[in-house]
Amino acid sequence: MPGKRLSVVVTRRLPEVVETRMKELFDVELRDEDKPMTTSELAEAMARADVLVSTITDDIDAKLLARAGDRLKLIANYGAGVDNIDVTTARQRGIHVSNTPGVVTEDTADMVMALILGVTRRLAEGLRLAQSNDWEGWSPTAMLGGRIRGRRLGILGMGRIGQAVARRASVFGMQVHYHNRRRLHAEAEEGLEATYWESLDQMVARVDVLSINCPHTPSTFHLMNARRLKLMKPEAVIINTSRGEVIDENALTRMLRAGEIAGAGLDVFERGHEINPRLKELPNAILLPHMGSATLEGRVEMGEKVIVNIRTFADGHRPPDLVVPSML
Repeated sequence: MPGKRLSVVVTRRLPEVVETRMKELFDVELRDEDKPMTTSELAEAMARADVLVSTITDDIDAKLLARAGDRLKLIANYGAGVDNIDVTTARQRGIHVSNTPGVVTEDTADMVMALILGVTRRLAEGLRLAQSNDWEGWSPTAMLGGRIRGRRLGILGMGRIGQAVARRASVFGMQVHYHNRRRLHAEAEEGLEATYWESLDQMVARVDVLSINCPHTPSTFHLMNARRLKLMKPEAVIINTSRGEVIDENALTRMLRAGEIAGAGLDVFERGHEINPRLKELPNAILLPHMGSATLEGRVEMGEKVIVNIRTFADGHRPPDLVVPSML
């Protein structure tokens, strides 16, 4: 579409600096309120736009894509994950899909370490006690947590974020172990001082902290199921900043309640923002509202990537962050 000023529809509110830049470059339609579009609103937007800027809250399946019409040529996803989009069907219909990889790596890795410290040092429990009227002052045996130096960290998924977590954990004196679909090259392993486990079961049974950093795919759904969760040490903790569907949340809740797992730090949940009420009651669980990548710098960088993808596409070239089914 060289030379054409594209019609772009954005499904959610973005940082002001990103929206301002989009208004300068495109015929852009922005949201007045920051809530997800309904299915009908998405269908209407896809019918009138050359480019749809979607987010992870937009479920763009084959049925919805069938209503897109012939005008839509690019879905520029504002986010690295694209499991909310049926990429294969989109490609079959001549609709390209792009994403924003790499932007959230450092921010998410920071949050993993925050949750590891938060759970092992019982920060949420301490905060609640300090803000209550029940705290009677310091005691040698009160609010005892655990030291993370020397503990074994198991990383499930050693992509960009997993490796960033490994680098941070090493600085804290943790022993880094990992399980991944493909083993890293020897040089990468050596640089990260990481030990590879071919068997996830064996790794899970031996680590003190397990960090989930793999995407949600059919093969990773409930990868941490009840059987595998029971392999974990009773004093171990589990951290998830990736996708909620990777863990059987009901099984995890039962085990946390029973003391079969010491604690959990969760930034994502199996049913989106609908968190298991029994999970909310647990003192040994830190629950966050999907804020692992929520830094202003990161959100602006994501917007800049979206803009580059759209501009490159408008110039008749392949978007630098084009997603193809074989990548999934």
